[in-house]
Amino acid sequence: MLTGLLTFLAAGTAVFAIRGEYQPTRTHIYIFKPITTILIILLAVQGSGDVSALYKGLILAGLLFCLGGDVLLMLPPRYFIAGLASFLVGHLFYIIAFVTDVGFVWSWWGLPLLVYAGFIYWLLHAYLGKMRIPVIFYITTISVMAWQALGRWSIAPGSSVLLAAVGASFFVVSDSVLSYNLFRQKFSAARIIVLTTYWVAQWFIAMSVTV
Repeated sequence: MLTGLLTFLAAGTAVFAIRGEYQPTRTHIYIFKPITTILIILLAVQGSGDVSALYKGLILAGLLFCLGGDVLLMLPPRYFIAGLASFLVGHLFYIIAFVTDVGFVWSWWGLPLLVYAGFIYWLLHAYLGKMRIPVIFYITTISVMAWQALGRWSIAPGSSVLLAAVGASFFVVSDSVLSYNLFRQKFSAARIIVLTTYWVAQWFIAMSVTV
């Protein structure tokens, strides 16, 4: 019951945060964006699924660093690198979580993810300027996260593993659209796509702790 309530509340605050992205003031974003991620963190905190304490702790650490990234990216542009770094650390925690039980998986999922990552970088590289190296690190990290989540699911199928793999896949979509909108060409629908897929990704990863 608590899982359903937290999910409902997170969905509601997400709607307000996304709506705030299209308003002239950013008040709703400052209030509801961190609240949505906090509710998803609470979803993982109260989870009592069949996962190890280490896995749960690593997922919570990843969620907390992503919350830090949420907050930093709401601040003036000079905090952008710090926000990117916070998300990067969060993804590293996710990678460690995904390899705790089955080790590093050299699955065939790496090939399509490598091709996709290369395509995204090809779209962006001419527009990155001094952000080229940080973006390469970020693309690599999130691709490895998705690779390990999907590879883990391919050799150890189960509800928790599947939820984590779906969440990691949504993260790839979210960050791809974010990068395209940020560095190459802005488009109006980007904000709703990015935030929706981002919170769906976090919800699936948090839920991997509860089942």
